[in-house]
Amino acid sequence: MKSLDETVIESVVTAMDGEEKEIFPFIPYLLQDLWEMGASPEAIIELIYKNRNDHTKLKILDLGCGKGAVTIKIAEKFNCKCLGIDAVEEFVKEAQEKAEEHSVNDLCRFEVGDIRKRVHDLSNFDIIILGAIGPVFGDYYTTLSKLSNCLKKDGIFIIDDAYLPEHSEINLPHLNKKSEILQQISNAGLHLITEIVFSQKDIRKSNQHISSHLRKRVRELQKKHPAKKSLFKRYLKKQEEENDILEKSVLCSTMLIGKF
Repeated sequence: MKSLDETVIESVVTAMDGEEKEIFPFIPYLLQDLWEMGASPEAIIELIYKNRNDHTKLKILDLGCGKGAVTIKIAEKFNCKCLGIDAVEEFVKEAQEKAEEHSVNDLCRFEVGDIRKRVHDLSNFDIIILGAIGPVFGDYYTTLSKLSNCLKKDGIFIIDDAYLPEHSEINLPHLNKKSEILQQISNAGLHLITEIVFSQKDIRKSNQHISSHLRKRVRELQKKHPAKKSLFKRYLKKQEEENDILEKSVLCSTMLIGKF
């Protein structure tokens, strides 16, 4: 991996539901079996299909694109131009390989970079995708305000995230209730156009798939690096705790946000 700013490393680890920066160099190994790592490409494609016209003319920006699953599947479906940016060099390399494998390398471009800095040089996109990357830019108000300059006048955001039910009494500092999110969206001069909320069954199925691969890779790393055995054990435990929250305590949603 290239040398990265400490805050970038923290953001990547947080987006991967980790807590310790020491896990960062091992993330590509831990996630090597997974192409789709967060947001649902199918849900995003459905929202684009139903809410945009002239699909082939779309210009799409995927921030924190991971291994490019969302970007590549969008390009396959709509034959449109996409740019994906991620801080993990190994993820970007795999995204480039996958784009060639899926014959969309002429439509998809992938870059290694700090998305917080890179967005200052980007503009004129129809859609910005933030797929389960956490609060890299801050809360919803700050994120939408900062990134609006990257969009065309009628551009939209697609954000994959989780929020607390309105009646919830659980204290999770990193999560808001939907009413709080809607207020922040409104304060940014935008509104929630529509969303897809996933069932607990769907979330559980996804978690089980990811966890089975993670457990295998954690066991391998514990054998290869016995001195770091407890680090990998803690990471796996954190994953299991996050999965429990996603399945029982929150609503997982892909939101389409635009102007009035």
